[in-house]
Amino acid sequence: MSNDLAAVWEVALSDGVHRIEFEHGTTTGKRVIYVDGKEVLRRDWMFKLVGKETFSVGKSDTKATINIDAVSGFAYEYTLEINGKSLKKYMENRSKVTSTWVLNLDGMDCRVVLEKDTMDVWCNGQKIETAGEFVDDGTETHFTLGDHNCCVKAVSSGKRRDGIIHTLLVDGTEIAECAE
Repeated sequence: MSNDLAAVWEVALSDGVHRIEFEHGTTTGKRVIYVDGKEVLRRDWMFKLVGKETFSVGKSDTKATINIDAVSGFAYEYTLEINGKSLKKYMENRSKVTSTWVLNLDGMDCRVVLEKDTMDVWCNGQKIETAGEFVDDGTETHFTLGDHNCCVKAVSSGKRRDGIIHTLLVDGTEIAECAE
């Protein structure tokens, strides 16, 4: 990695938290993008120093765009968009459509993500095989992590504003949801 590093972002997706690094050589116009330390785009000798670069992130090939704008003189501003939204807007929306839990099982850290629209469950970047069932007060999505029986319960809050409450149970014990 050279000393042209201009910006770094951390992006939480269902398959994990990805680190995006952007190098911008303002004298040569060079642009290099790294995702999780791996080079995904390189452009050398660009005469236009402003513009945008689009690439994909994660296992689901989420679309990401880095916008390069001149602020004043030779100063530049770099903004990241995910699926066409600013990173801030994307993360705010993401907290509405996913639930995330971080726990330690048998000495291993696990990041469990529920995609509320599809009811897909991910653990440490892998999509998990699940079995869903309807129960008296909502739904239960069952899966296993190692030797542990897990279940995401979806129950109506009874309040329209709060919607459905998702709870992760591991071997019958409730795990607290974390904010990303």
